Amino acid sequence: MRSICFLILLTGSLNLNAQKKDTITVIGVGDIMMGTNYPDKNGLPPNDGAELFNEVSAILQNADVTMGNLEGVLLDEGGTAKTCRDPKVCYVFRSPVKYVQNLAAAGFDVMSLANNHAGDFGDVGRRSSMKALDEAGIKHAGLTTTPYVIFEKNGVRYGFTAFAPNSGCLSLNDLPAARAIVQKLDSLSDVVIVSFHGGAEGPQHQHVPRKNEIFYGENRGNVYAFAHELIDSGADIIFGHGPHVTRAIEVYKNRFIAYSLGNFCTYSGINVSGVNGLAPIIKVYASPQGEFIKAHITSTNQTFRAPVKMDTQLQVLKRIQQLTREDFPESTLKIDDDGWVLPSTN
Repeated sequence: MRSICFLILLTGSLNLNAQKKDTITVIGVGDIMMGTNYPDKNGLPPNDGAELFNEVSAILQNADVTMGNLEGVLLDEGGTAKTCRDPKVCYVFRSPVKYVQNLAAAGFDVMSLANNHAGDFGDVGRRSSMKALDEAGIKHAGLTTTPYVIFEKNGVRYGFTAFAPNSGCLSLNDLPAARAIVQKLDSLSDVVIVSFHGGAEGPQHQHVPRKNEIFYGENRGNVYAFAHELIDSGADIIFGHGPHVTRAIEVYKNRFIAYSLGNFCTYSGINVSGVNGLAPIIKVYASPQGEFIKAHITSTNQTFRAPVKMDTQLQVLKRIQQLTREDFPESTLKIDDDGWVLPSTN
């Protein structure tokens, strides 16, 4: 009997070891704004936006962790819309609370709230967004009230935090504070994921300049230095947002950085013409300690007031290939025409 019990225990132990993951997968996508009911409901999609992610949801669901950047607030009514110094560049976004179910159904696990639209309706909007995400089971971070989140999936402990140069958010421009948060997460987590919202906006700002970017009088940070500093402090995967166009990718100290993931699902109120409508789904494969193994880029595109579409022309993949060659000529990454991002074999 004792030998049978020992055999059962041994077999169980072997099964547990066999099931232990040696590779984790993390998907990052860009800005998400599923339609706005401000100043009226003309900016909302049909069927409460239920079809917005249909074409890409199978991809988004196929990862251990999937994250995006939530632009605007989840709020039905109330709050005070922000005022802007220049009405020509002022955009205010408010999506109905029930739209959070579109994110849950599409497969999102965590959202960044660190951006210039998280405070479009003040604290009322921020609280409503957080409550909606909490009730849908979606983690979030980036506001000063919720600077980071730690969660476990499939036996791996993840830490997530996010930064932006905007009030109510963790500051992109306070590097000592950002380093301290990442160091803390590194001490408590296996894999640390960071999102930042920084850099100048628009097609003329597709390149990573490796210097401070000032846009409309606002310090949008030196995202190159920021990303490197945070990896030095313990970050493992960094996804950038903010420019509304896609930027280059890099692997630094065997850790992955995407400098901007563009507009991913922005139904109305945001320009998606030309390169503004091209966005990647980037799936990072890493060790359970966050070391880069490989990544895959899926190309998508948007047109005005339409769901996210797969892009058979692979336009954003070609842009990332070109921008990475131009901005990081020292890089040894190989980005092939099937979308695979591989470390150099040289």
